[in-house]
Amino acid sequence: MTEPVVVGYDGSPESLAATEWAAREARRRGCPLDVLQAWPRASQEAAGSEQTYRHAMDRLAVRADELRAPAGAGPVTSAIVPTDPAEALEAAGESAALLVLGSRGLGAVRGFLVGSVSQEVLRRASCPVVLVRAEAVEAEGPVLVGLDLTHPMDDVLAFAFDAAARRRAPLRVVHVWSPPVASEYMALQAVGGLKGELSAVERTRFAEQLDPWRERHPEVSVTADLIQGSRSAALVDAAAGARLLVVGRRVRRTLLGAHLGPVAHAAIHHVRCPVALVRHA
Repeated sequence: MTEPVVVGYDGSPESLAATEWAAREARRRGCPLDVLQAWPRASQEAAGSEQTYRHAMDRLAVRADELRAPAGAGPVTSAIVPTDPAEALEAAGESAALLVLGSRGLGAVRGFLVGSVSQEVLRRASCPVVLVRAEAVEAEGPVLVGLDLTHPMDDVLAFAFDAAARRRAPLRVVHVWSPPVASEYMALQAVGGLKGELSAVERTRFAEQLDPWRERHPEVSVTADLIQGSRSAALVDAAAGARLLVVGRRVRRTLLGAHLGPVAHAAIHHVRCPVALVRHA
């Protein structure tokens, strides 16, 4: 069976938007949609929890019926899982095409997750994770993908080209680069020549990564932009008007634990369109 799209739900505006987006994506892919709500055992044992639990089940069933209603909708299943939200989503992601979560906006990721749990999902999920804001609207702009030439990005590019093809949308590929830090101490003439050389090298590497994917997807109209500046700020600016942003999700291991990279961190906090985070090496 085709891998499902799995979406987290808790009745919040963010999770409602996430389920809408996930249902459209499942229809594009022709795959099942699984709507998942976590209900930890500690909550089940609280006073009055039985009535609350039944209300949550009824609300979840209604939402699943709403998502089945549109023409072309495939199989939709729903379940309340009696476990920790991060564990529930991580387990579901092992057999999912992608996970879809609600995002509160200029702050912590929320949806059916709260606080640090969301960060755990982004760090631990094996499949792509898409974050959707409550106010997200399916724009008519391009699918945007941020390309990092210092790491293998085939999985990220595969997701981005596939997303553009399924939406019959143009694809904008952006790579942001900057000269070496020490160049600020060089003479202006030397700096100018160095920047030109670096730009030429970056363009060659950019084309080498992108050209095979252009050949595999001739149906996708591709624009490639090489931008000098701050990677995080430039990508956030470029995402204005995009219908979907695709970025790599590379987890950094430090003495303080696992952390998302700065570009992914900036995207989930400051980009308004849906953001797909695709794990890469």
